[in-house]
Amino acid sequence: MCRTESAAREALRRIGWVMNRLGLTLHPAKTRLVNLSRGRESFGFLGCTIRKKRSIQRNPRWHFTQRWPSPKATKKLRERVREITNKRQSGKDVKQLIAELTPVLRGWGNYFRTGNADREFNKMDGYVVHSLRRWQRRRGGQRPTKRPLFTRDQLYGMGLHRLMGTVKYPAQATPRRSSLSRVPENGMHGLKGDTMGTDQPC
Repeated sequence: MCRTESAAREALRRIGWVMNRLGLTLHPAKTRLVNLSRGRESFGFLGCTIRKKRSIQRNPRWHFTQRWPSPKATKKLRERVREITNKRQSGKDVKQLIAELTPVLRGWGNYFRTGNADREFNKMDGYVVHSLRRWQRRRGGQRPTKRPLFTRDQLYGMGLHRLMGTVKYPAQATPRRSSLSRVPENGMHGLKGDTMGTDQPC
């Protein structure tokens, strides 16, 4: 992360020199310079899309670095959901499908939940519910079932993992706010969303 393009090119040159001494080379398709200022460009890293965006809650005039699941990561999860809910699974009970889906969704959600994934999580929740309803219509052979389709509440009541509402920001993404006693709050969030108690020393 450099302030100028010339500094970024020099950093890239030095990285290439170090890698060359180790007998390694930078991947030509995965190594590039990106202009992040004011949200001009983005890049993918470890399954995340990283881009600067405005934050209405923090300061709408500034651009903050944000990250969310990349299209590739989202596509992989959708493919896995389709595998679990395809027509070959019509002989199973819906609770069996939910038991298979839940650990997949929870693991994917735990990996991305410390970013800015609310929008993608909401879309994925809708896709999972739609996939289960489509599976329900396929039960009983080629003719669609006459049973009323499952509601979201029914599916979540049977144990389906819901991604929306599970995002937990680390300390860097949590603005500090003054408490009633005018003592700044810690705002410390671990990767699991744990916060430090107010009775602990700073």
